[in-house]
Amino acid sequence: MDFDIILAGGGLANGLIALRLAQVRPDVRVAIVETGDVLGGNHTWSSFTGDLSPEQQRWTAPLFEHRWEHYEVRFPRLQRRLESGYGSATSERLAAAVTEALPPAAIFTSMPVVALTPTSVTLADQRVLTAGAVIDGRGQGPTKALDLRWQKFLGIEVELAAPHGLTGPIIMDATVPQRDGYRFIYTLPFGPTRLLIEDTYFSDGADLSLDLLRQHLADYAEAQGWTIVATHREEHGILPLGIGGDIEAFWDEGDEGVPRVGLRSGMFHPVTGYSFPDAVQIADLVAALPVLDAATIYAAVRRHSVDAWRARGMYRLLNRMLFLAALPDERYRVLERFYEHDEALVGRFYAAQPKLRDWTTILSGKPPLPVLRAMSTLIKYELGML
Repeated sequence: MDFDIILAGGGLANGLIALRLAQVRPDVRVAIVETGDVLGGNHTWSSFTGDLSPEQQRWTAPLFEHRWEHYEVRFPRLQRRLESGYGSATSERLAAAVTEALPPAAIFTSMPVVALTPTSVTLADQRVLTAGAVIDGRGQGPTKALDLRWQKFLGIEVELAAPHGLTGPIIMDATVPQRDGYRFIYTLPFGPTRLLIEDTYFSDGADLSLDLLRQHLADYAEAQGWTIVATHREEHGILPLGIGGDIEAFWDEGDEGVPRVGLRSGMFHPVTGYSFPDAVQIADLVAALPVLDAATIYAAVRRHSVDAWRARGMYRLLNRMLFLAALPDERYRVLERFYEHDEALVGRFYAAQPKLRDWTTILSGKPPLPVLRAMSTLIKYELGML
């Protein structure tokens, strides 16, 4: 064998696996193959402090470029500051960490994968690499088994003419005009005059007009009184949000016996689309396996994915209310109502570790949507009428 493990795709999930194996099992020979010019792509991955265990916070710490002690949300009838930690990891830091952890001969960039099996990868130049296991982490692929909607965004990192005055992120500003579903602006303060501003949509379709979103961000900056003097970079994405589907059938759609991780394994927060915490859990899971052959890894990551999907059924119910029961211009009300709840509940919700009473609390009180419409929609969906 050329390697013990070959990681197909050099994004977040596989990058974390490579890093964790280098930390706790340096004897394992790992290779990583990425289509793009660099590992990690061009991304910012954020998470709440409570999403990770103390040990996970420790070993991922070098990946975080920025941390804050609080964040804000803004809605038409609610503005709130939450005293919860929040941090952002960057693709540049992930790439640097993986590059340092692996030997140069084990890193393949600008190299598409044209075929793979549980134990081999065929590269675009027709070389065939072999390993005890191949792990496929090449991002979201097509599926007929999952019922998905989309979070799509364009972010620009900018320099302002004067300080913006923010002391923490604004993770949802839904006071903007509602277009194409639920729309909000996401803002991360990277320095006194430096910001990442993202125009984000929870939409039915996956189309994305970058020029239009650039104009929306320019309009938002002007409305905030910010004068942009330089744009340092852009990032954009179209991420899945789940409303239903058959997770076992989803796994059966893939290459037989090939372990899958990241978005390719259905591992993302159903409501927010965040993927960093799930990717950290998978990296820990793989690194702790007693045997690192394809069959063992496949069984472990598939079981983890299926268990997580089933445990998060209530999240997908909320998404059905958001995407199917709410009219496009009233979707923000579902999130606005959610943020009225206790801060500890909000934290557990984001960490995908809710208590049973949390769901009772979330679904009680004044509903954000007409009750009959919501109930009718949910029933029709279960009966296959939507």
